[in-house]
Amino acid sequence: MLIYSKTQPVLPGLLAWFVLVFISIFPAAAAARHTQEKPMKLRIILDAKTITATLNDSQTSREFAALLPLTLKLKDYAGEEKISDLPGRLSTTGSPTGTAVKKGDITIYAPWGNLAIFYKPHGYVNGLIKLGQLDEPDYLPIHPAAYNARIELMTE
Repeated sequence: MLIYSKTQPVLPGLLAWFVLVFISIFPAAAAARHTQEKPMKLRIILDAKTITATLNDSQTSREFAALLPLTLKLKDYAGEEKISDLPGRLSTTGSPTGTAVKKGDITIYAPWGNLAIFYKPHGYVNGLIKLGQLDEPDYLPIHPAAYNARIELMTE
């Protein structure tokens, strides 16, 4: 049954209007959900130098960025990474179940809830979630002593 005005059918016009609205809104909304306006950049301040890093576009990385600024004590672990406890656990919903890492990768180890910054590559580890990477991986001090690092979200 068609609804008619006195001069022409109303339903086909309404249907065309809804189709145009649907086509124009939904692709833009989907694209907005899957793109990041600009990369999340970090500044990691050590005693003698400042390192920059880039976070990936994930829910876990956004939760980490929301904790910043943080001052953490980075301790050596297994001769290949610097680790530190975070003030709280990050959600891993939607994250891969694990990853292999490259030198400079910034990760969390979900079972322990700690931050890990790798200075050596490592094969696949279940529970390791990549947050991002150091822009200059060779700048991370790799001596065995623990040291403080202040991690800040860069606004410019």
